Amino acid sequence: MWCAVLLLAVALERLAELLVSVRHTRWARERGGVEHGSGHYPAMVAVHTGLLIGMWAEVALAHRPFVPAVGWPALGIVVATQVVRWWCVRSLGPRWNTRVIVVPGLPLVERGPYRRLRHPNYLVVTLEGAALPLVHSAWLTALLFTVANALVLAVRLRVENAALEPSAS
Repeated sequence: MWCAVLLLAVALERLAELLVSVRHTRWARERGGVEHGSGHYPAMVAVHTGLLIGMWAEVALAHRPFVPAVGWPALGIVVATQVVRWWCVRSLGPRWNTRVIVVPGLPLVERGPYRRLRHPNYLVVTLEGAALPLVHSAWLTALLFTVANALVLAVRLRVENAALEPSAS
């Protein structure tokens, strides 16, 4: 039951992200924003969807229990990643979305977590993707997501870094 509540909460948070992303995508396109590397986007969506479905399936089918010594710290990490994720969104403002869209002429954002890290949201995604399934001992989902996410992020980071170069925008 608690696993379903947690997954529903995460799914609703993802829906909120997508709604913000659609609004921000519109903002960027209205200002001449150019999308880069859209080919990897369906894979990224599939990996993130697979995280939620995989966790639900593994917990339900393999009867994964909540182990307090692992589950509570993992839940703490999940909650902390949500806070940092929305800090990233707020720091980027209308420039944040789930795609790689660069508005020409705008400087890199250097506030919030972007003062210290170039891509803090990807650290958040990596930590959350490993921790979320471990809340209910879904270690296989945590492992598979981590590997799949690393493959997607390898492409995503190349695309985003190239797009953010001054000559690209």
